[in-house]
Amino acid sequence: MADIAVQREVARIDSPPIGRGMSELHRNRPLIPFGNWAFTDPFLVLMEDWFPKGVFDRHPHRGIETVTYVIQGGLEHYDNHGHKGAIAKGDAQWLTAGRGLIHNEYPNHGGVAHTLQLWINLPAKDKLVRAHYQELQAASLPTRHEPGAEIKVFSGSSGSVKAPTTNHVPVTMVQIDLSANMSVDLDLPARYNGFVLIMEGEAEIGNARTTLKAGQLAWLTRSEGASSVRVRGGDVATKGLLIAGLPLREPVAAQGPFVMNTNAELREGFNEYRTQGDQFGL
Repeated sequence: MADIAVQREVARIDSPPIGRGMSELHRNRPLIPFGNWAFTDPFLVLMEDWFPKGVFDRHPHRGIETVTYVIQGGLEHYDNHGHKGAIAKGDAQWLTAGRGLIHNEYPNHGGVAHTLQLWINLPAKDKLVRAHYQELQAASLPTRHEPGAEIKVFSGSSGSVKAPTTNHVPVTMVQIDLSANMSVDLDLPARYNGFVLIMEGEAEIGNARTTLKAGQLAWLTRSEGASSVRVRGGDVATKGLLIAGLPLREPVAAQGPFVMNTNAELREGFNEYRTQGDQFGL
């Protein structure tokens, strides 16, 4: 890969605590909290959850994509459109909610699921597209190999390795597995807003070698041109995610699981959900 002059550095580190979720059985960590739209664009929220079956019930979505990544355990899911599926450790489900659906996700085999769920905003022109699922199985993901490093590409590309995942918003999502004391340079397209999340071990980010520990999320500096970020592993193996996307720079109106551009669009969506029942989004 040709040298890229612009090197991303760490702009901010967030270290949110783990707290109580919707019940005593649910723990969560708001890695990207809801509401700071301009800063996090095109991302809306990133939640780390630990939960058994029964915590989440059937619920709707509209106007967004949700990406659910399994850290431990496994999930089954279904929706009112007739779709069913399952994902396991290291897999991800990429759901385009579009004009709407009602679905549920729950741990399989009676266990506790440890997951990440990222909400990506849809552009105004695609808010009402038909709902669509992509199940990204870890075993079949395109993978880039470098000395001491394995990069699984869920979306977008890394080096010459490209994922077939389809997106309404251009997004790069890669899993980084580093052997102890090894490093890798990860490329990012122009203008992408992105972050690195460490799940295991610790890493040094950028030429400044800013330390990032497990459970911490680092937002990267912005770049108007093509760029890269260097990730160096610590004294033990490191696992993390690099996620970045092209900002939409559009108005955001959000209420619960619906995200549109205006409050009138929100009211219309909730009215359709109330009146259409199980036909919502069909």
